Amino acid sequence: MKKKNKNSIIKSCLIIAIILVVIGISTPTLLKNLKFGLDLQGGFEVLYQVKSIDGKKVNNDMLQNTYKTISKRIDVLGVSEPEITIEGDDKIRVQLAGVTDPAKARQTLSSVANLTFRDTNNNLLMNSDVLNSGGAKVGQDEKGRPAVSLSVKDKDKFYEVTDKISKQENNVIVIWLDYDGLTSYEKEKEKCGDGKSKCLSAASVSQGFASDVIIQGNFTQDEVEMLVNLINSGSLPTKLSEISSKTVSASFGENSLELTAKAGLIGVGLIGLSMIFLYHFAGFIATISIIIYSFLTFLTFWLFGGVLTLPGIAALVIGIGMAIDSCVISFSRIKDELKDNVRLEGAYKKGNKNSFMAIFDSNITTLLVAIILFIFGESTVKGFATMLIISTIVTMLVMVLLTRFLLGLFVNTGIFDNKLNLFIGFKGNEKLKTINFVKASKSVVIYTIIILFVGISSLCINKLTLGIDFKGGSSISVVSEEKINITDLKKEIKTLGYTIYDSEKINNKSVNVKINESLNKTQVLETEETISEKFNAKTEIGVISNMVKKDLVKNAILTIILASLGIILYVSIRFRFSYAISGILALVHDVMLMVFIFSLFKLEVTSIFIAAILSIIGYSINDTIVTFDRIRENLNRKTNGKVKSKEELAEIVNVSLTATLGRSIITTFTTLCPVVCLILFGAHEIINFNIALLIGLVAGVMSSIFIACQCWYAIEKKNIGKPIKKKWYEEED
Repeated sequence: MKKKNKNSIIKSCLIIAIILVVIGISTPTLLKNLKFGLDLQGGFEVLYQVKSIDGKKVNNDMLQNTYKTISKRIDVLGVSEPEITIEGDDKIRVQLAGVTDPAKARQTLSSVANLTFRDTNNNLLMNSDVLNSGGAKVGQDEKGRPAVSLSVKDKDKFYEVTDKISKQENNVIVIWLDYDGLTSYEKEKEKCGDGKSKCLSAASVSQGFASDVIIQGNFTQDEVEMLVNLINSGSLPTKLSEISSKTVSASFGENSLELTAKAGLIGVGLIGLSMIFLYHFAGFIATISIIIYSFLTFLTFWLFGGVLTLPGIAALVIGIGMAIDSCVISFSRIKDELKDNVRLEGAYKKGNKNSFMAIFDSNITTLLVAIILFIFGESTVKGFATMLIISTIVTMLVMVLLTRFLLGLFVNTGIFDNKLNLFIGFKGNEKLKTINFVKASKSVVIYTIIILFVGISSLCINKLTLGIDFKGGSSISVVSEEKINITDLKKEIKTLGYTIYDSEKINNKSVNVKINESLNKTQVLETEETISEKFNAKTEIGVISNMVKKDLVKNAILTIILASLGIILYVSIRFRFSYAISGILALVHDVMLMVFIFSLFKLEVTSIFIAAILSIIGYSINDTIVTFDRIRENLNRKTNGKVKSKEELAEIVNVSLTATLGRSIITTFTTLCPVVCLILFGAHEIINFNIALLIGLVAGVMSSIFIACQCWYAIEKKNIGKPIKKKWYEEED
């Protein structure tokens, strides 16, 4: 071996080693600093509808002021990484990961915290304007019991009012928190100051005074501290109506994280082994690139302040599939050049050049879908979209640029010039026999009719099993250290007055029950306490109101329509309208097949199912575009500007599909590895999402071959004999 080549190899290995060492050292710290969502560490989430106090329409100022007040109150709870999001014109979503006392969080967030001074007839004397902002402090009464000390700002006003009261027969000032006009001092007199009543204190006034005020009663230290924090955080400028909520215990989250991480690692490991088996050294470099890709994706996600959720991890899995796809497309193109007896260095350069636009187009369409999901999605769907956007961009930077750079280091050494099998699995005698896909596609008509008949019949009989996202109501998940009797659990829930419409025994110690009622915060607490007492179990309750359900349905329909229109527009610009229509017909097949199977097997449809549909739309069009790219290339190269016969057009379709078949199968297989692992070993919460991906991935390959390209063939037959118009960016022969 030449000394120059030897030095180049050492240099290349050293670069890779340094990159891997840096990743190995940095990864533990990065993962430790990532923010995890409720489903991965437990916590509390609530969606409020914001209403004005006077009944007027909520404006942006009201929303912003409410947002600020809620932010102050969250500081009281000690949550380090809260997520507060304004959604639409009148909603605010609050996610408090790591909160261990949801009841306290609810109370702190939604209390109006409006402090007023009234007489015994409930007439308003003064409000909190007479006090110093943030002047409430924890203090003690004369007996040393916990009390609230209030700092008076408007001493003149305070003296005037207290002096007037001192001269009345009923010389008592009553201090109220969130007085609503529905109660009175007479009703609350006995409970005033017990820590449970809105009547905080009632004190006789013997003379006018302007000193600080002490609220005293039978308060515990915790109750006093909460009162101080509420008063100091300010009054809400609006009313908050809770329209959905979700409580996830820490044990639920930790278990989901552990299972999903395990499944993901197994899946990625299988991808790496598959790539090395198929592409040898190039597959090894691709595996290293996947490690770099995963690290940079998490790093970017952390830099943008993203919150990692179960759907976010699923998006990362899809991203890994697309990342591998870019490698497979490039490697396939390199092998095509090697078949034409081009030397390795030339084949490497030309193969990468020919594959770039197919990779670019396929990733752009996925990015388009992800952006639409991000704009119109909510909560977990938005988190899924964020990860998908980041992973798509990182795919272009890492898997296209970095992989080519790393592999190019070794190509330039010349060490693999005569070892093509070792380099990329090229054996030299690879000559695929052209498959007549056009002829075989005639059977697709029968297949499509059968699918439509079975699917529509299932939809008419079974309909779709809608989750609470689209049906409304509440989901009650119960986990115990002991075996749960599902019959007893359902009986107890019915005793509370709720109507059960579905139940599922996940295992002996875990049960999920769905009810028609959308529980309010009082009912949630009551249900949790009852189940905890009767079954010694931890409970996770999710609530969706009718209002939220309608918004989710509307957004689901809108995102699918916009994603489809966006793909039609982009493919029409990059290719031609015939390609776009054919691609959309294939996508309709994929989506309908997913819907039909979910109906047939009565699998639950939730909001994350819509993310699965849109992911498959992006992934399937990705696969279709790669085959379209090869068809367009062969059309321009083999026809001399005009297709002369149906036979020639069919030959172009058959040759193109045969050339890309291996790539489609390999990409689908490698992407299926982590998806199947997530189904077998991952968290139960996203199993239906992964089943949808599994169906969609298989359907996507079938539709690309037997529907998209065959529809294109049927449309283009009418253009036989006409000149082929090239796009402005295509090279002229």
